[in-house]
Amino acid sequence: MVTKHQKSMPKLRVAHIASEVEPFSKTGGLASVLGALPRAQVELGVDAIIVTPYYDHLIDTSEYALDPLEEASEQIEIEPGVFEEVAYRRGVLGEENIPVYFVESRKFFGSREKLYGAKNDNARFLFFNIAALFLLKKIDFRPSIVHCHDWHAGLIPYLLKTRHRKDPFWNGTATLFTIHNLSFQLGHDWHKIPSGESDDGRSKLPSFSDRRRMEKVNFAKRAIIHADAINTVSETYREEILTEAFGEALHRLLKRKQRVVFGIVNGIDYDDFNPMTDEGLACHYNSKSVRLKKYNKKALQKRYGLTVDLNVPLLCTTSRITEQKGFKLVLQIVRIVLRQGTQIIVMGDGDEQTIQSLKALQREFPKQFAYTPFDPESETLLYAGSEIFLMPSRFEPCGINQMIALRYGCIPVVRHIGGLADTIQDYDPRTKTGNGFTFKRYNSTHLLIAIIRALENFKHARSWKELSISGLKAANSWELPAQKYINLYVSTLRLKKKPL
Repeated sequence: MVTKHQKSMPKLRVAHIASEVEPFSKTGGLASVLGALPRAQVELGVDAIIVTPYYDHLIDTSEYALDPLEEASEQIEIEPGVFEEVAYRRGVLGEENIPVYFVESRKFFGSREKLYGAKNDNARFLFFNIAALFLLKKIDFRPSIVHCHDWHAGLIPYLLKTRHRKDPFWNGTATLFTIHNLSFQLGHDWHKIPSGESDDGRSKLPSFSDRRRMEKVNFAKRAIIHADAINTVSETYREEILTEAFGEALHRLLKRKQRVVFGIVNGIDYDDFNPMTDEGLACHYNSKSVRLKKYNKKALQKRYGLTVDLNVPLLCTTSRITEQKGFKLVLQIVRIVLRQGTQIIVMGDGDEQTIQSLKALQREFPKQFAYTPFDPESETLLYAGSEIFLMPSRFEPCGINQMIALRYGCIPVVRHIGGLADTIQDYDPRTKTGNGFTFKRYNSTHLLIAIIRALENFKHARSWKELSISGLKAANSWELPAQKYINLYVSTLRLKKKPL
């Protein structure tokens, strides 16, 4: 809903700058946000575009029409006397036809098997930041807001406050830096950089040719210092990053700037995640026909070789296989949970040692436990066919998987942390309040207690059905978060004119 104040303002023009955008490129939740938030904002009257790298080895050009902006590439100046070649492509996102501009460079983004993990990731994304600003001038898109998503776009606020500070093109532009995950601050592990060599965030950038120093530049730190406003992807995570425990060594800086640090919980696209239309399901259903969910359970059990039994509680998790997501806790208690007569399916890619442990469990319990690499075509069948979704994260800036699970009537078991605390409330069977099962202390015993509580409630078919229906009816779409971002854009423009 557009406010009266917004109607009296000029139309907001927003340039989203991000390293990945669904459906073109994706490693996690960042791409999901970029694939949905701009679309929701356009529905609310924002003029939005997206700028992202062109990963020519990974993007299926036969599926998407990504036309070159011009016939020939051109040179952009990285620093005085240093030039790199760049080209641009243009595509559109969604039925809204939101322009998506791709920064093309064979040198920095071509012929790579993964989006990240190169030895020169800092140089790659410095190039991307400079090329993104160059593009906006090239197409004469004068943004009200440059919305910089995570560290990959973190040098843009610094560049606008330093290199471009006298350029009249940017006079009306403010910057918002969104922290999707503060543990990622640059192209390498920030905590492995010796304290005496860490970036102060304010000094001049090292020479582009000085690879050793360039790869130590802290993009996130510079964004926090120079952005007009900062936000995180949940209100609780906003509070957490101001503390030493979750601030990833930037808590003091964030604490000093806390008056311009905000929190907005992510949403999910209700068209993309819809059990009534999802082509990946064996049977469609909604809150009025939740009984049909059982046919997805049968299909899921058959697909992964589990015993087909509708009475067995089926648990699932789908996420990156990383320490952050709590797999250490899961592995400590998984055999106890399986001995309760359950089934578990884990989907995801990531840490190879953890994956080997999951594969060993599959060999040990072939009719109860299954591991499968991430498969986007099958992922939603896990939610539709399972009763319980596990997400015991050590920390979680927002998380969208728990919201997707609710959308399919699959009840989350999560740690009470970050965005999980903002979206999942502990279920009380006496008052019938809450939408999942939570635990606070990060240890396997407390996770096990939460799982056992869920399993005990699953035995009561009528109340479990009501709980599942309440999840299906939950309101976690992008409409409200998109409006909150628009309100934050207005505040950010004010902050640029009159910094706190």
